[in-house]
This record gives sequence, C-alpha cells and structure tokens, in this order.
Amino acid sequence: MKKLILVRHAKSDWPEETEDFDRPLADKGLEDAMNMSRFLKSNNISIDFLVSSPAVRALNTCKIFNQAYQLDFNTDEKLYNPSERNFESVIYNLNDSHHSVAFFSHNNGISNFANSISHDIFHFPTCGVAGFEIDCNSWSEFDGANKKLLFFYEPGKI
Repeated sequence: MKKLILVRHAKSDWPEETEDFDRPLADKGLEDAMNMSRFLKSNNISIDFLVSSPAVRALNTCKIFNQAYQLDFNTDEKLYNPSERNFESVIYNLNDSHHSVAFFSHNNGISNFANSISHDIFHFPTCGVAGFEIDCNSWSEFDGANKKLLFFYEPGKI
C-alpha cells in the first residue's frame, strides 16, 4: 500500500516585476504552511519523502513542511504548471522504498489531477492538502491501482 499526499503551495504574493516562477509566499501563506504542517504531523500523517515544484512559492511551502518532518526532498520541474500526465510521470519515477510521498505543486493542475484519481470533486485552496491511499506495492502500478481519498484539509478549517 502506498500513500500520495498532494499539497497546493501556500498563499503567495506577486510583487511588481516578479516573474511567476519567483513569486514568494505571502505572510498568510507562511502562517498557513506552518499550521498545516504541524497539524499533519500532530495527527500522525506519515510522510517519508517530499517532491516539490522548483517554483519559489511551492519550494518554500515544501521547506516549511520539512521543518516538521525533517526528510530528504527533491524538486521536479514537471510539478510546475503541471498536467495530469506530469504528476504520473513523477509518480513512476519514485523509489519503491518510499511508502508515503507528498507532492507540492500548483493549480489548476493539482486539482485536475486529484479529481482524475478520485470520485470526489474538489478544488484545492492555497495550502490545501489531500491524501490518497494507492492500492499497490510499487509506484509503477499506480495507473491500474485502486485509489481512495483518505482526507482533505484546508487552512482555516483545521
């Protein structure tokens, strides 16, 4: 059994003359990411590996979560402006020694991907987190595996 946790980056700012890729987190985003990561950790949501979009707002969200989890993490450019296939490509490259992996990415891609693997329809708010149980022993079996939504958390509702 594998677990995939999808995290939309926390609330970002958009200072003048800043490229989309370089957008920083807003103060509210910093606070939401700290609260959400502590909430997950205190509720025994296990994560053993993190993969983030390299965009500043996603990577900083990942780094804040990692203050609670203290794990190795990678960046993957496929998680920046992602399509559903981008997520699958990253999944198929995961090491099978990782049983619970969190991806840090962006909308609309993260919402579209979550909805494609779930019977539940939802839209990720900033710093929203969805956890899925994937009925497989290897990440290479992801496509044909049964997937079940375990939780969906939003900042301000935890």
